[in-house]
Amino acid sequence: MHRIWEIDFFRGIAIILMITFHTIFDLSYYYGMNINYSSGFWYYEGKLSALTFIFLSGICSNLSRNTIKRGIQIFLWGMLLTITTFLINKSLYIKFGILHFLGISILLSPLFKNMNEKLLLIIGTFIIIISNYIDKITVNFPYLFPLGLPDQNFASLDYYPIIPYFGVFLYGILFYKIFYSKGKKLIKKDLKNNPITYLGQHSLTIYLIHQPIIIFILSLLK
Repeated sequence: MHRIWEIDFFRGIAIILMITFHTIFDLSYYYGMNINYSSGFWYYEGKLSALTFIFLSGICSNLSRNTIKRGIQIFLWGMLLTITTFLINKSLYIKFGILHFLGISILLSPLFKNMNEKLLLIIGTFIIIISNYIDKITVNFPYLFPLGLPDQNFASLDYYPIIPYFGVFLYGILFYKIFYSKGKKLIKKDLKNNPITYLGQHSLTIYLIHQPIIIFILSLLK
C-alpha cells in the first residue's frame, strides 16, 4: 500500500515531544531539578506525545500487511523494557507501558477494522467515558492493571492501560476510514524527504534508544 508520508511527519512531531518530555523527566527524577512533570504544562506535553502515537497507530493498523506479526513484535519490545527496568529497579519498573498497550491494541485491531464508522465512534467514546468510573474502583487482584484496574500497591514508570487509551486507538481506525481511505490528506506539501518525517519513519528505534542517550548527554553536561 502507498505510504502516507504525513503520518510519518506527525509521528516525528510526537517523537520530538516525547524526547523533550523525557529530558524534563530525567532532569527532575535523576538530577533533582525542581521541574514539575506530573501536572501542568509538561504533563500535558508528554500526554500529547503519547496520545498522538496511539491515534496514529490506530490509523496505521489499517495499513499494516501483517497485523499479528507487528503487534507481537511491539509487545515483545515492551516486555524487553519491562525486564530491563526491573533489573534496574525492582520496586518501580515498566509493567504495562505504551509499547505493551500498542502491541495489544494492534493485535485486537482486526476485530474492529471492519466495523462501521458509527459503531467505532460509540465504542471508542464508551471506553474513554467508562474510565472515569473505573478509576473509582478498588481491586485486590494485582493483575488487572492492563485493563485499567490497578490495585492500591501498583506502581509503574510508564502506564497506558487498555481503558481508556484503546478508545483513542479506535478513533485512529475511525479517522482512517473517513479520511485516508478516501485518499484525502491534511498536508498538501510533499513530506517524503522532510527531517521530521525521517524521525517518524524510525520512531520505534528512537523510542528504544533515546533514554540512555539523553541520560548520557546529561551526565556529560552535569
